[in-house]
Amino acid sequence: MTTTTTSMTLHGGPDALGIPTWDFSTNANACGPCPCALAVVQRADARHYPDPAYSALREHLAAFHAVDAERIVLAGSASEFIARFTAWVARDGGQRVWLPALAYGDYAQAALAWKFERVHDPARAHLAWLCEPSSPLGEAEPFARRVVASGAQVVLDRAYEPLRLVGRCSLEPQALNRVWQLWTPNKALGLTGVRGAYAIAPVGAQHAARALHQLAPSWPLGAHAVALLDAWVSPASQDWLARSLDTLQHWNSEQRAGLASLGWRVLTSDAPFFCAEPPRALDVPALRTAGLKLRDTTSFGLPGHFRLSAQPPEAQAALRAALLAQRETAP
Repeated sequence: MTTTTTSMTLHGGPDALGIPTWDFSTNANACGPCPCALAVVQRADARHYPDPAYSALREHLAAFHAVDAERIVLAGSASEFIARFTAWVARDGGQRVWLPALAYGDYAQAALAWKFERVHDPARAHLAWLCEPSSPLGEAEPFARRVVASGAQVVLDRAYEPLRLVGRCSLEPQALNRVWQLWTPNKALGLTGVRGAYAIAPVGAQHAARALHQLAPSWPLGAHAVALLDAWVSPASQDWLARSLDTLQHWNSEQRAGLASLGWRVLTSDAPFFCAEPPRALDVPALRTAGLKLRDTTSFGLPGHFRLSAQPPEAQAALRAALLAQRETAP
């Protein structure tokens, strides 16, 4: 299996230059932060350790998803779960992994660390990763049903499901009960600086869930992450999220149309982010100096394109002005 150092380290959001004024590179909900979730996080008691068993939190998450609490596996972040889950499969003899053609780099990074062979036939895999809506494309995975039927340990990354604008998951409830579902609500709540995630084990996989618990360090979640996940399942947060989707839909439509008018080739997406190809090479450092950051998708396996999250009108106006300026000075 091969990958690159670049694919392991590139992410959206702040960088060595700090927090971008206009950040199109991160997929966090641009309507955020969710006020009620932020208030709960700010009130978190950081003086004490959380309950090491996270009993109440696991019960709340289980009730929200209508599953047994034994199926809830907490994680320090999605990336931490990806690393831990891969280690668990490797410990049990797994050697081959199936990955989407375009995907988040941490899946490949974890597989590389455990010397997995990447295979193109899901039936040969011991471990497989799915993501819907996917990143960077924001679409359904065309091989999802085939992957679920493969017999591999399958994880469906649902980081962007709460932000879905159109369509629905390509897996029916029966299929969802056969896979691990990974949730990272900090994106939907616009609070990506608070790290915390959880997975729902397949039906009948309580033994595997316990094994993953045993592989976790003590207190994988701090007080602020516990507060975030508790706030996530509250009616107030869910109501705010539902309202934000209407705003994101409007911003997304305007942003797509604006880039298309400048000659960009804009790809389809079910989420409030999308990939687009500019009509000419961009001076990315100049954009960053101007306070604008876009996500180059080369590390995802899609060179020549950028992933852009839907942003407010002020951000879109700043991007348009910078792109027009570059077009006027182009040779």
